[in-house]
Amino acid sequence: MTATPLERPRRLRPGDRVAIVSPSGPVPRDRLETGLAILRGWGLDPVVMPHALDVHPHLPYLAGTDEDRARDLTEAWCDPSVSAVLCARGGYGAQRMADLLDWTVMRAAGPKVFVGYSDVTALHEAFAVRMGLATLHGPMTGAVTFLADTATQESLRATLFEPETVRTLGLPGAGPMVPGRARGVTLGGCLALLAADLATPHARPTWHGGLLLLEDVGEEPYRLDRILTQLLRAGRLDGVAGIALGSWEECGPYAEVRATLLDRLAPLGVPVVENLGFGHGPTNLTVPLGRPATLDADAGTLTLDEPALLPAAG
Repeated sequence: MTATPLERPRRLRPGDRVAIVSPSGPVPRDRLETGLAILRGWGLDPVVMPHALDVHPHLPYLAGTDEDRARDLTEAWCDPSVSAVLCARGGYGAQRMADLLDWTVMRAAGPKVFVGYSDVTALHEAFAVRMGLATLHGPMTGAVTFLADTATQESLRATLFEPETVRTLGLPGAGPMVPGRARGVTLGGCLALLAADLATPHARPTWHGGLLLLEDVGEEPYRLDRILTQLLRAGRLDGVAGIALGSWEECGPYAEVRATLLDRLAPLGVPVVENLGFGHGPTNLTVPLGRPATLDADAGTLTLDEPALLPAAG
């Protein structure tokens, strides 16, 4: 079995309505309002779902109850006036509500754009497994990077409206950890979440033939070693075609992080590019998941075969 391309949703147009959900942790109101203003500046009509600003009464690291967070996402997806669902922030909690989503009615509602990263990795996996849908690993509406970094904003805007203009991804500092070129289907996200998803109903059956995106935040080198070793021992890295590494914010000195990644990944014998420019770093490029692409580690680029999103409906 090999990773296969997933269905593309349609791109957005000015005037489209987008729903904002908080599937994980709570988002500060002021940050969310700033993000909403950016979306409105693009001509979008953002609507905040009823529980997006909730805080769980007993577990303050959650944006409200699991049931309410799942209801918001299900209702946003099934609203025919909504063209995209954007996450407000990460944190923790997506795994707790993934099994509560009504995947049957969401499949019936059809494909839409879905955007998020970090803890939302669990939902990217779920959309791939339960709906066969390509999603966007990209900034969240209330995330500090999205609010502060124009390159992050422009990457998402261009992907949503003009995806043909951003088929080749990579920051100037990207380069080879292990040289070479590889073709495959993009998948992955936050390293710790990918490991935590193993053996769950929403874990992909294989990463074979995939271009694996990896990044994380706040994991010291020995913990990165432990997570990667778990994936290696579980056979999850067997047959991956190539690996793209994003940012490793608050994971310790990069020289130590790099040594750990090189030790665990170089023996796979596949191209590995570092510092591609996605994740928790100062710039978070939007990367489509579930789409065929070419990874050129020497050039420090990831090039999509096709634009991330289909042309808008006539």
